[in-house]
Amino acid sequence: MRLLWLLLALVGGAALFLVLRHDSGTVLGIENHDFASLAFYSAWAILAASAIIPRRGLWREAARNLVLWLAIILVLVTGYIYRFELQDVAFRLSAGLVPGSPYSSVSAEGREQITLLRMGRGQFNARGEVNGVPMEFVVDTGASVVVLTHQDAEAAGFEMDGLTYDVPVSTANGRTTAARVELDHLSIGAIERRGLTALVARDDMLETSLLGMNFLTSLFSFEVRGDRLILTD
Repeated sequence: MRLLWLLLALVGGAALFLVLRHDSGTVLGIENHDFASLAFYSAWAILAASAIIPRRGLWREAARNLVLWLAIILVLVTGYIYRFELQDVAFRLSAGLVPGSPYSSVSAEGREQITLLRMGRGQFNARGEVNGVPMEFVVDTGASVVVLTHQDAEAAGFEMDGLTYDVPVSTANGRTTAARVELDHLSIGAIERRGLTALVARDDMLETSLLGMNFLTSLFSFEVRGDRLILTD
């Protein structure tokens, strides 16, 4: 223990010496910032050694401490090396448990990105919010604007009795009409838009709301890579 206290005193003295020199020049031929890094890592090494070095011949305890420290270091290093693979596993797990869950990240250019995983029917689902109300969308490049189901529009706070269904639209079941509205707020993960035009479908005409092209074209880019849809703001 006396040796450890001596080493700590040396590290402390080195730090004090650097402060007095105001980070200018060299110490023993070493640049001050390099010498500061050496002192910093030395302090951590001493701390680790204090937990490992046995006291009065307690070698079994020292061996156990050494194995524990090595295991911790191995886990940390492995997690760092495989961090992207672990993120991918977490994304797939969340998408499997909650279909349409957006995975948020930042692109190399510093832009917000949302990644969506293709679902069983070959479509991309996206969980988002409209006017603060959670709802699910199907990404549909064939829809010129965002389309809300009757139920989603009602949940988002629109007065259904006051809507005018005068916009002609084509659906898989034929031609019908929809009502035009303006969304105060639409968000998919970290990507947000305000004041988007949307249509409200008649009751029982649409199973899931559609994320249409007026949202997609407002993005910096959107692209399909394999089973993923990447939205970049």
